[in-house]
Amino acid sequence: MRREVDLSPYGIFVSRVHRNPSPAQLYEDAILRENAAVTSSGALMNSSGAKTGRSPKDKRIVDNPESTGDIWWGPVNQKISDDSFLYNRRRAIDYLNTRDLIYVIDAYAGWDKENRIKVRVICARAYHALFMSNMLVRPTPEELLHFGKPDYVIFNAGQFPADPSVESVSSTTSVALNFERGEFVILGTEYAGEMKKGVFTIMNYLMPKKGILSMHCSANEGAAGDVSLFFGLSGTGKTTLSTEPNRKLIGDDEHYWTDHGIVNIEGGCYAKCINLSKESEPEIFNAIRFGTVLENTVFDDKTRLVDFYDSSLTENTRASYPIEFIENIKKPSVGNHPSNIILLTCDAFGVLPPVSLLSPEQAMYHYISGYTAKVAGTEVGIVEPQATFSACFGAAFLVWHPTKYAELLAEKIKKYGSHAWLVNTGWCGGKYGVGKRLSIRHTRAIIDAIHSGELAKAPTVVDPIFGLRVPTVCLNVPPAVLIPENAWDDKEEYEKTARKLAGLFHENFAKYADQASDAIKNAGPPRAAE
Repeated sequence: MRREVDLSPYGIFVSRVHRNPSPAQLYEDAILRENAAVTSSGALMNSSGAKTGRSPKDKRIVDNPESTGDIWWGPVNQKISDDSFLYNRRRAIDYLNTRDLIYVIDAYAGWDKENRIKVRVICARAYHALFMSNMLVRPTPEELLHFGKPDYVIFNAGQFPADPSVESVSSTTSVALNFERGEFVILGTEYAGEMKKGVFTIMNYLMPKKGILSMHCSANEGAAGDVSLFFGLSGTGKTTLSTEPNRKLIGDDEHYWTDHGIVNIEGGCYAKCINLSKESEPEIFNAIRFGTVLENTVFDDKTRLVDFYDSSLTENTRASYPIEFIENIKKPSVGNHPSNIILLTCDAFGVLPPVSLLSPEQAMYHYISGYTAKVAGTEVGIVEPQATFSACFGAAFLVWHPTKYAELLAEKIKKYGSHAWLVNTGWCGGKYGVGKRLSIRHTRAIIDAIHSGELAKAPTVVDPIFGLRVPTVCLNVPPAVLIPENAWDDKEEYEKTARKLAGLFHENFAKYADQASDAIKNAGPPRAAE
């Protein structure tokens, strides 16, 4: 049954509009019109063109009187005037009107009816339509029939460049969000992830206004209904540790925490594919089938077998698929209030404990810090561990000041009795190049002990440099591993390195200190540690 949609209120008068088409129809259009291909496993392989990742320097938010006081203005959230936004909007709509066929995806962000928003995506590429059909929560036929007016509209004219002569537009790429109009305009980039993260940015604005914490994290649920959240930057093990055969996946990337529990924002997963194998990540590997979008991957022309180790197009190869393509999931994608909140870091300095129990104030501090460390060789010029900080483990998508999200986190930890943990998946016995990476077997044992509740009962000591409560006993983990100093041969070098990292924490947190309470500021490494 054709579901008609009138786009004339937006000034769009294209004669052929496909609303929420089937994956099969989008496959046909992508192959015929976009030079897409089908892989041996049945996935749709497509290219995002010149842009193979997000363009954060080109993101803008309209500076309107109603919202300007709410927004954390600066490098993350840069201003654009309403006039410039409307110019971009006209440019996008003019481009869409030149197409003989466009697509509309009407779906939801959020699995609970109370807080979800209605999102309309208007785009000219079948690949983009299938991507957002996967990533948003798909409406039932009855819900689609009565979908009504969307809360937010995405105008994706990514094939058409922005005009750099326009005020606040710095290149031929522009991604601009207007909270008051409920609109998001994309020009000059065909990377599909801009739409996904645009929706997340919207939720990061709307949810805290309602006292709801929006979060860049994965979530899973045990057999008893106990929920764990996993926060962590790339390389910390978030996906690996949240995907367990004996726990159901609620979601892998974006959630919010209401008075009723945890809610997944998305209807799908957007997984990294570089070096993917069936042995290392069978759940993701098996999800790459008919209905999945493979982005910027490379395959064999004859066999259509994908080479997941080929990074000639980009290291950021991706797969987008509906969440039900993962076998062990919780559906609907909601869960109870979390029993455990796990902040993951990969400390390449080798001085953070493998696990620490955090007070609510320490959870706020380390949540705002969002620390991990890059290792030598990962980027040109990095010859020793380099600290990386990303507020709330997702600074690029925050709208409010980071303390807003941290205060909501602490409030909910106290209200619902969650335990907060800092888990280091990095180095032990020395920094990168000297020590060894903590064993995944030991890290999994720590996570198991957190889930069983045993670690919360274990005796602890306070680390004198970082002020963290460190468990001294954990089943299947050697005691020497739990206390970092004990694993170092050179105790003097350990102390020097630990104090250096403590100083980096203080240096980073100074950016947020003007809006942080004394309780948060005092929850970091003791000042004497520098």
